[in-house]
Amino acid sequence: MIKILTILWNSFKLAIGELKANKLRTFLSLLGITFGIFCIIGVLATVDSLKRKVQGDIKKVGSNSIYLDKWEYGGGENYPWWKYINRPVPRYAEMQFIKAKSSLTGNIAFLCRQNGNASYKDNILSNLSIFGTSEDFSKIQSLETEAGRYLSEGEFARGTPSVVVGHEVAVQLFGESTFAIGKIITFNGKKMEITGVITKQGQSFANVFDFDNALIIPYVFFASMYAPDNNSPSILIQGKEGVPTKALVDDLTGVVRQIRKLSPTQADNFSLNDISSFADKTESLFASINLGGWAIAGLSLIVGAFGVANIMFVTVRERTSQIGLKKAIGAKSRTILTEFLIESAFLCIIGGLIGLFFVWILATVLSTVLPFPIFIAPGIVILALSICIILGILSGIIPASIAAKMDPVVAIRTK
Repeated sequence: MIKILTILWNSFKLAIGELKANKLRTFLSLLGITFGIFCIIGVLATVDSLKRKVQGDIKKVGSNSIYLDKWEYGGGENYPWWKYINRPVPRYAEMQFIKAKSSLTGNIAFLCRQNGNASYKDNILSNLSIFGTSEDFSKIQSLETEAGRYLSEGEFARGTPSVVVGHEVAVQLFGESTFAIGKIITFNGKKMEITGVITKQGQSFANVFDFDNALIIPYVFFASMYAPDNNSPSILIQGKEGVPTKALVDDLTGVVRQIRKLSPTQADNFSLNDISSFADKTESLFASINLGGWAIAGLSLIVGAFGVANIMFVTVRERTSQIGLKKAIGAKSRTILTEFLIESAFLCIIGGLIGLFFVWILATVLSTVLPFPIFIAPGIVILALSICIILGILSGIIPASIAAKMDPVVAIRTK
């Protein structure tokens, strides 16, 4: 063990000595390694952070949730809208039936949406969304309030003119969220009292609801103002803890077909949209981006490997007499081989660390500009160092073999 540590320490000192003695030559040779590590780690860190953000935003829409709708979510260029437009819309009574008949359903909520303007005194906000929901909506969406409280069970049951507003709505109308509690605002001519302010959600890629700029009211109150059938009705269904999504979908298919009295030969006239599947679909996209990063970085790493190999060839030639002296006093060929391989690996690690340093600077800068922080995961750092070690060994194997096979007598005479 002591011998191995001695070899490692000596190799490290020789690598540092090579770097100090030939700064420009070593820097230029390591530039390929630095740029390669910068490219691959920069791409991996950015894509990994973006994937975390997108998948986290999708999960916020409802973890293990199914959206019952007339429309099939996803869209696309060849979306068959004509197939879905004549389907019946979900109704509040269907939600109650599903809640009673489905044994796998945990939380379930009815949802309608309308756009309009909200005002308080002389302040007017336009193009806001107001959601008419039932009790379980906040549980499926994991909504919390930063001021006041969420709507109560009694308010949902009676359909009282109470409202919970988004953070931006409260700030723009009242200057501060705490000032909003108890105030009476008007939305499309209807007055309602604010009971709470939703905790700020921030920018989201899965910006389905945009709660920062929205209002939530009891479904019964919503239905007194608007016709639910004409305001994008849907039913949000969340499975019980541990229930697989496929099992939940199969169970709901049978229940909804029963509600709508469809015969075995009739096709479904509804869609059960699995929200979590959208997170899975992003995997292939991110894999393609990572592949592009590997392709760019691969070329740089190959160039860098040749640069390190060149350094090692020159180093072997400059230390030929030292190698001969070591072998003459008993150093074994495998010891010489190991020393040069470790030195080559250390040189690549130095180049890689410089690349990681530049990635850290880039991540710090981008985190202030992008709507999500760039996080360099420990696994990515380990990958970078592993690449450097492997590349160093491959780059130094031939020069190290030449050094290990030298004849000590001939090597000592070489100047």
